[in-house]
Amino acid sequence: MELKTFTDNIDYIDLKGTDDFDKEITGISYNSKKTKKNDLFICLTGEHVDGHEYAEEAVENGACICVVERMLNLDVPQIVVADTQQAIAQISDLFYASPSKKLNLIGVTGTNGKTTVTHLVQRLFEAENKKCALIGTLGNKMFSGDDYHDAKHTTPQAPELQGLFYDICERNIPNVVMEVSSHALAQHRVDYVEFNGAVLTNLTQDHLDFHITMQNYFKAKAKLFENLCLGDFAVINVDDEYAGRFLEAIEPSVKVYTYGINMPADLRAQNIVFDEKGASFTCDIFGKKYDVKLVMNGMFSVYNVLAALSVAVAQGFDIENSIKTLESIKGVAGRFEVVVNKPTVIVDYAHTPDGLENVLKAAREITPKSGKLICVFGCGGDRDATKRPKMGAIAEELADKVIVTSDNPRSEDPQQIITDILAGLKSVSTVVVEPDRELAIKEASKIANINDVVVVAGKGHEDYQILADKTIHFDDREKVREIFAGV
Repeated sequence: MELKTFTDNIDYIDLKGTDDFDKEITGISYNSKKTKKNDLFICLTGEHVDGHEYAEEAVENGACICVVERMLNLDVPQIVVADTQQAIAQISDLFYASPSKKLNLIGVTGTNGKTTVTHLVQRLFEAENKKCALIGTLGNKMFSGDDYHDAKHTTPQAPELQGLFYDICERNIPNVVMEVSSHALAQHRVDYVEFNGAVLTNLTQDHLDFHITMQNYFKAKAKLFENLCLGDFAVINVDDEYAGRFLEAIEPSVKVYTYGINMPADLRAQNIVFDEKGASFTCDIFGKKYDVKLVMNGMFSVYNVLAALSVAVAQGFDIENSIKTLESIKGVAGRFEVVVNKPTVIVDYAHTPDGLENVLKAAREITPKSGKLICVFGCGGDRDATKRPKMGAIAEELADKVIVTSDNPRSEDPQQIITDILAGLKSVSTVVVEPDRELAIKEASKIANINDVVVVAGKGHEDYQILADKTIHFDDREKVREIFAGV
């Protein structure tokens, strides 16, 4: 793409050295080490790094133009913009010729449930013989049986995201369902992306190390719904305490579908029963009742299924076929995943107070009266510290035995994180402290009897542990199989 195309179509403050309008740009880069010949390099300003400091290295590696917030002493043309985070989204959309406009794109946002809901929606599209790609925490995949590819972020940075949309278009896949994180919304990664539908799972405390306040967290999530327009649809969990505020953020021309359990809704689950086989309930859809029997378990699974089923209704899918499809799905990797039986050991990604509470309540539902519920968990370092005592209190209230350990301590002292967790407990009499996560799982195996249920929470699908000086391989599921089953 020619330089003149960018200068003619993007918002900028000033130009320097752009007389050579025939200069051809073949790629977009924001990492100087990965910059290639004839790349346009964008000096992103972030929380910890200022891309302007690496512009010279990018030019040495082949960048033929730089997008900056302040003029630099460089030998290549420069485009000065007010905000490089916003500019990268506009430039990426322009470079790939606005691929999202050619797609039926559904965004799913919320504190918990995004990964599961997107996977369910992809399966529902395929049950209608409609191709659907997926983008999210576990990676992206072009169809449900595909391998996951590239999972650096729940929602990729704008150049990777727009490039992915372009690739999806080239493969003639008309539908996409994607997780949209609050970070991506706040950092403009999905600016210039045209969504046809948006889904809210819930909004509970998380990421306050980044957003600082729940108000900021809400505002970031709300952007996904504010940008919907005539012909688009929104799906809202009316049981969530922020539901009313999200509904107010949606334009009147947008079709809204509500779902819930406790409040009246377009799709409402009633008569819910849990057992070792899964969850069953009656689903009232605009007054018509359907029986649903899931293999998945827990109240959160019911909510996730309602969200996905709402998308099916919005898309005009056959409801009975959609329910049959959902009933056949066993779950998603690292989401209430039963890894070992007798005792039942469940690995889950729960890393927020709400997430841990939901998982432990679901685990209690399948814990025999003769058994006890054991919880192994920790909290991540360099993240919102205020949720640590809350998670400690939840674990103490809902589990019979609690083992507090480490979970990606990063640069923080693991013992300090554990101390923060213990501050939320009324008593430490039922608590075991073991900072080494592998030893903590071994401790659970020592005290667990055949009728017990063990929840190992926090990491789910992750296969690594981030320490202060290195990242090591660590997969809860592998360790559970090895320790509990000798596999």
